[in-house]
Amino acid sequence: MKEMNRERHNGSRPNRSRAGRFFLLCGLGLLLCLFACRRQPIPVPSPEMEAYERFFAENIDSVALAPRWLRTQAQDRMRETEDSLVRHFYLGMTLKTYLITAQYDSAWMVIRQIDRFIQSQPISPRIADLYSDCLNMAGNLYSRTGHSDSARHAFRQAYQWRMQGLHKEVMPDILINLADACNRLGRLDEGAAWYRRALYLCDSLQLPSEQKYPIYYGLGQVYVTLRDFEQCDYYFDLASRYFDQMMPYEKYIYLNNRGTSYYYRNEPRKAMDYFQQVIGLASQYPDMRFELNLARLNLSDCYLQLAEADSALQNMQACRPFFEELGITTALYYLDTQSIELALLKNDYAQAYRIFQRSVTPPDIDPDMVHIRYNYLRQYFEKTGDYCKAYHFLEESQRLDDSIRNERISMRTADLALRYQQDSTLLAHRVQIREAENELLLLRQTQIIVWVVALIVLLIAVFIYLYSKKQRALLQAESRRQISSLRLENIRGRLSPHFIFNVLNQEITSPQPQAAGTALPLLVKLMRRNLELAEQLCVTLTEELDFVKTYIDLERKSMGADFHFSLHLDDQVRPDSQQIPSMLIQIPVENALKHALRGKEGERWLWINIHQTPTGQCHIEITDNGGGYKPTSPSRGTGTGLKVVMQTIQILNSRNSNHIEVSVRNVSLDNGKIGCRVSFSIPADYRYKV
Repeated sequence: MKEMNRERHNGSRPNRSRAGRFFLLCGLGLLLCLFACRRQPIPVPSPEMEAYERFFAENIDSVALAPRWLRTQAQDRMRETEDSLVRHFYLGMTLKTYLITAQYDSAWMVIRQIDRFIQSQPISPRIADLYSDCLNMAGNLYSRTGHSDSARHAFRQAYQWRMQGLHKEVMPDILINLADACNRLGRLDEGAAWYRRALYLCDSLQLPSEQKYPIYYGLGQVYVTLRDFEQCDYYFDLASRYFDQMMPYEKYIYLNNRGTSYYYRNEPRKAMDYFQQVIGLASQYPDMRFELNLARLNLSDCYLQLAEADSALQNMQACRPFFEELGITTALYYLDTQSIELALLKNDYAQAYRIFQRSVTPPDIDPDMVHIRYNYLRQYFEKTGDYCKAYHFLEESQRLDDSIRNERISMRTADLALRYQQDSTLLAHRVQIREAENELLLLRQTQIIVWVVALIVLLIAVFIYLYSKKQRALLQAESRRQISSLRLENIRGRLSPHFIFNVLNQEITSPQPQAAGTALPLLVKLMRRNLELAEQLCVTLTEELDFVKTYIDLERKSMGADFHFSLHLDDQVRPDSQQIPSMLIQIPVENALKHALRGKEGERWLWINIHQTPTGQCHIEITDNGGGYKPTSPSRGTGTGLKVVMQTIQILNSRNSNHIEVSVRNVSLDNGKIGCRVSFSIPADYRYKV
């Protein structure tokens, strides 16, 4: 009965330029080909299936810790779910809780319901997962009720179906259950082989080490049965490293199996220590009734070995109602065997014989239990004086002992052969895996080379494209610069003849020819200065004002005594360092004299006011009292000078973020007259490079 303790309750532990365009297209085409060769992704599950998987992942521990609460939650979600497949996955979750709470009738009913649904559905990976879970639970139920052969068959089917499913990470758990079933059938070599396959799967699936400890204590139990206590301690010690991380039912399995190992070593005190830990653990969880009563059954046997009859009777009486209620024949046979021994300890031979007469030997009982029963019967007949029957049971006991010993030797031999075969197969698999890894490495290297070449081609194409684009931009900028320079040269070339023509025309038409002799030096100075300024894009304010004063001195005599000129220069302005566009002031002054003041009667005034604004701008105002600007006036001129100013400023503004502001407007003067004012605002950081 010590081995009736190893089933996994579910399948998942409680169960990521033209040349440039040509290269660019080549690189993009190559990348598209590589992307087209990639694997198709796994189909995305439905929203309801995703909700189930999230719920399962978040609450899987509750299968063992709070099964009744989890069952209620799963049933509520079943009623809200429209997808029949997802609904049956929730039903499978309730099946796990029925197994934990030992409600076996309800569990069988759910298994039949899931089986009927699966039979009506086409095969798919998710159907395979659901059916695998169902078969795994059926195997656990068979194990609990002592039908180990049916359990073994169910677990094999669960394993085969899981291989067609999506969640292959739970396959090691199914193999553990299959190994346990083989152990209960006495096929220890096969059980050990399944355990080792589970270990191999854990490594293949790259599962964490924490998932391997059930395999360790399973292998430990195999070697307990084979009485290879050195190997069993090795695997139990491996499992003990993860004791704190085990679920309650896993702690129970580990403690019970380790206690069993000391029982078979005839160390009942150590065995009792582990069985009492099992009772303490199971007492904390109301749903661990099976585990609690099995630990009491094992503990009572240890008390019998120590001849403590009262303690043994107390534990036997505590666990018998549970096993009678469930009808677990192997447990009841074990209890009857202990009752015979208890009667012999009390010298109640009649009671021992009555128990022997009514006890029925199950067909799949463990030979060790039968061997123990024969020993007790031999003792009974010796004490009652029936030496013939005592001798008979002695012979049967020896025969069974030899059979068990031979079976263990055969099993150990078979286990060694299977281990050798598995090691050889594993070595061959590792060689194949290494070859496959080398091929994969070569494929990846080829893929990396292709990617690198594609990336290089793409980078070259991008570089050529950007280089060509930059060259085109430089050519366009150079062309614009040349065009701007040509425009300015054209403007300056138009200005100089225009101004000279105006001055000469004035001298020719002067009413006082005798004054030409004194005016000509000024004219020569003015023409020379005009030629110098025509070659410059900008001048200092001092140079511009000197030119303007020379021009006004030249015009002053022709304007008469009624002409007055006023220049106001603010102290904050530094004329020697302040740069302005060439002839910016001279042209408005010339227009004012020629078109506004020359034909005016009375006082004629020209004001030039220059000051610096708080923001650092140089503000220039040229004001006259010639009656204001009149576009329809016959004396307004051709406008060539003003066009020169505006075109020059327009070109310069296109090269600056802060622009020169120009204003031409009529203003009211103090005496009520109307005048014209031309204003320029030059930013402090204005640049004159085109």
